[in-house]
Amino acid sequence: MTSSIRGFRAAPRRIAVLSVHTSPLEQPGTGDAGGLNVYVSQTATEMARRGVEVEVFTRATASDQPPVAELAPGVTVRHVQAGPFEPLGRDELPAQLCAFTSGVLRTEAFHEPGHYDLIHSHYWLSGQVGWLARDRWSVPLVHTAHTLAKVKNAALAEGDKPEPRTRVIGEEQVVAEADRLVANTAVEARQLIDLYDAEPHAVHAVPPGVDLERFTPGSRHAARDALGLADDDVVLAFAGRIQPLKAPDVLLHAAAAMLRRRPELASRLVVLVVGGPSGSGLEQPQALRELAVSLGIEAQVRFL
Repeated sequence: MTSSIRGFRAAPRRIAVLSVHTSPLEQPGTGDAGGLNVYVSQTATEMARRGVEVEVFTRATASDQPPVAELAPGVTVRHVQAGPFEPLGRDELPAQLCAFTSGVLRTEAFHEPGHYDLIHSHYWLSGQVGWLARDRWSVPLVHTAHTLAKVKNAALAEGDKPEPRTRVIGEEQVVAEADRLVANTAVEARQLIDLYDAEPHAVHAVPPGVDLERFTPGSRHAARDALGLADDDVVLAFAGRIQPLKAPDVLLHAAAAMLRRRPELASRLVVLVVGGPSGSGLEQPQALRELAVSLGIEAQVRFL
């Protein structure tokens, strides 16, 4: 980012991060918790390491959640009450944006003007809140979409529902209002420009990084031993939220095809499915288990 952003300070002291529908404190892999959670958690932590105070606003989903929790040194998570103390589907959350925005604005009102130097919103629901807060606080709005409705609708998986028109309109509004749009890839940057008429100068592709302390070569034997796998097992794995868009069924069909061609692998083949139902997968939480049975590979598939 450069000083050309309206109201931008070269070295922001405090950033308000908006993540309405999912908290960086949640375990990725189930419900709506996934890559976005990791992205918010890791970028916030890294900014704090560089001396920037970060406050993440997310919706409270349980009555016993503290109003403020520490994610990492310099990073706090604020649980905003907006709607019932329970998880809500993303299609239910637009009705709670007014309450959520009120909570965000009320928090800032307890401080001196200029408390936040920058707003970074994640996903279109947060972008709607960020748009209003940006105008109220007169600070720049940076937005990361993470996924785009028009792109998802153009490549729907079988059994998946198209994203609603409400989301498409909401995304168009946020794209038009944000001072900067951060895309994860050059392809996504082009999609924002071509499909949403984003101003090219406002779009920046910033590839996500990798935590090389966590994702580094280790002991293959120790990893297999921890999972109860033999050294000569043939292992196929899916890790992520279980929903049609991510196509975990492809792995099961591939495993069944392997056994048809190599039946001698039946005693050694292990298919690991790691994650929980999410999105439209919540409507058929047993669908993948039933598929394994119908393909005759239930003995090889383990759901973790």
